[in-house]
Amino acid sequence: MTGRTLYYECFSGISGDMNIGALVDVGVPGDYLREQLARLELAEEFSLSLEPGQKMGITGTRASVELTPAHKRAVRHLSDIETIIACAGYAPAVDEKAREIFRAIAVAEGKIHGLDVEKVHFHEVGATDSIVDIVAAAICLDFLDVETVLCNTVEVGGGMVRCEHGLLPVPAPATAELLRDVPCHYGRIDQEATTPTGAAILKCNVHRFGPPRDFVAHRIGYGIGYKDFDIPNVLRVMLGESGAAQSVGHYETETNLLVECNIDDMSAEAFQPMIDTLLAGGAKEVFLTPVVMKKSRPGTKVSILIDEDDLDAITQTLFSSSTTIGLRVHAVEKRMLPRESREVATSFGNVRIKIVTLPDGETRWKSEHDDIVTIASKQKMSYLELKQKIDREIAERGGSTS
Repeated sequence: MTGRTLYYECFSGISGDMNIGALVDVGVPGDYLREQLARLELAEEFSLSLEPGQKMGITGTRASVELTPAHKRAVRHLSDIETIIACAGYAPAVDEKAREIFRAIAVAEGKIHGLDVEKVHFHEVGATDSIVDIVAAAICLDFLDVETVLCNTVEVGGGMVRCEHGLLPVPAPATAELLRDVPCHYGRIDQEATTPTGAAILKCNVHRFGPPRDFVAHRIGYGIGYKDFDIPNVLRVMLGESGAAQSVGHYETETNLLVECNIDDMSAEAFQPMIDTLLAGGAKEVFLTPVVMKKSRPGTKVSILIDEDDLDAITQTLFSSSTTIGLRVHAVEKRMLPRESREVATSFGNVRIKIVTLPDGETRWKSEHDDIVTIASKQKMSYLELKQKIDREIAERGGSTS
């Protein structure tokens, strides 16, 4: 995943108000958020407080949805909440995201209580403050205009929490259901650390859970919680870029995954189809290394360099196109010379060349193999003879572009 990225660090959990505080702290203007929330038909029932806050020496923004005397507590169905959102006339992205978050909660509650989604009664999450928390999340994420949302392991807490249905274990059933298949940490905090609202915001917005492998933070924000824990009760978010090559000294760097396996029981003829399939499936590089395995059996180490987003697909391809029964995955950093591609006119036709710049500023180039093969085939010439002639022409012309 590449581009403008938001990274959640939920080491102390996440709630709706902490999420608002963190996103405002990282760059969403408070006045803009208030203006957008004022479009809700519930606007007279609440006010949004945004103030500086601190926990254990960490400063950030503390958000609070404060209910006014006009507030009336109501039990709402999903259709009631969707009508409230629709009547606000938000941009489609905001409208759809807010509805998606509420529907995720409805699905979780319905599964827990054995009810159809449309018959689920929202209690805590149907209250005005929770509606504001969720709509605010959609507004803020739309304003930040991120392409990718990442999140580390989510702390859910421990102990018991009192809900509409009584005293329940942490995580509350709705939170646990929403965080299925999400990496969580349990019990670092002996209270509820992640609420159903916070869990739903993550579930509907995070593209990948786990630490980022290639991320550069440009801005950092903290949402300050109200409870006191043994660790700072804050939600940290980072806004930056991921996936793009970064500069280190004279080099460009990027983080890839290296997938490897050792094979000693596959026909040599089967390796080429495997390589072709892996490259067609997104592998950046595939190379083979002779190795000596246990009992001195000769074998082949298969090494595949990939983007982390392609790991599942490449894993499936490797298992289906080879005889391996296991593989290893490592994060690796690539350092590369700055490079560019040009198309150069020759007497045989246009040929692409790759030019790299060395640390001392000197450059070197190489003609594109595939272009030489194509021209050699069309003109019925020897590949080696043609390459020598084309390279000589390019060198004489100094690599000028067409």
